[in-house]
Amino acid sequence: MAVPGSTAPPEGAAGPPRPQVDVAELVRVRTRHPEAIAEAAARRARRPLLDDGGRLVIVAADHPARGSLDVGDRRLAMADRADLLSRLCLALSRPGVDGVLATADILDDLLLLGALEHKVVLGSMNRGGLHGASFELDDRFTGHRPEDIERLGFDAGKLLLRVDYADPGSLATLETAARVIDAMAARRLPVFVEPFISRRGPGGELVNDLSAEAVTRAIAIASGLGGSSAYTWLKVPVTEDPDDMARVMRTSTLPAVLLGGDIGDSPADRAAAYDRWRAALRLPTVRGLVAGRSLLYPADGDVAAAVDTAVGLL
Repeated sequence: MAVPGSTAPPEGAAGPPRPQVDVAELVRVRTRHPEAIAEAAARRARRPLLDDGGRLVIVAADHPARGSLDVGDRRLAMADRADLLSRLCLALSRPGVDGVLATADILDDLLLLGALEHKVVLGSMNRGGLHGASFELDDRFTGHRPEDIERLGFDAGKLLLRVDYADPGSLATLETAARVIDAMAARRLPVFVEPFISRRGPGGELVNDLSAEAVTRAIAIASGLGGSSAYTWLKVPVTEDPDDMARVMRTSTLPAVLLGGDIGDSPADRAAAYDRWRAALRLPTVRGLVAGRSLLYPADGDVAAAVDTAVGLL
């Protein structure tokens, strides 16, 4: 099953046409021939995690499974699945984009659409800590298991590790993450660990501390998890003060990719974010970039231009 055609961007949006996604056909296959997903995974053309350039640009789309559907002030921007898939297919078609990070529902659709050929595929593993929930820090592994990633022939996994020093439950989170890292290493599968020191704000909202000291501690904690670090990568944010990144990244020798995060909609905000990424990408342990909403939902609607700009930073 392939993406059947293309459609113009919404009125006012710029850039090349986005692929058109036939939702009715996806649903027909899912109801009549659900084994088509496993068949597509089995015949998918694979590639090494790193190409000759040794760099990675990964588009992230695992936000919906955490109930995080907003982009800036657009609260349900990611709720239209056909639109999201269309944006993903366009992003994956751009030169220099290596792959995608997503949950099973999205990766299954992309398999059926034929969009994952010769791409790096990262399965998102823990999405139980729903955005804004009282149990957000109880981030259980409700997504891909190591055995799923191996069975489907995917290339790596990703887990989020948020540690709150005031929450005793963080110890269980650490232990579970360590065992998942062990299981991935036993299969010789890379796992990208996204660590944060977090805390509850005055209103109970969860806040990730992006100070140099906090990011340094988070990297140190994540690097030591499990019985082997041979297959562990880090997925790290740029610190509040970008000038601190060189010192922070000396904390570990593990390979790392940058977390894109929400960079704002204004041209000035985006230019500043690109400057921060560009500087951090020159550090010796930083091997690439993983970005999601900032590339898939740019304010001007031009997905291709946003993706091409990110690729150009490497």
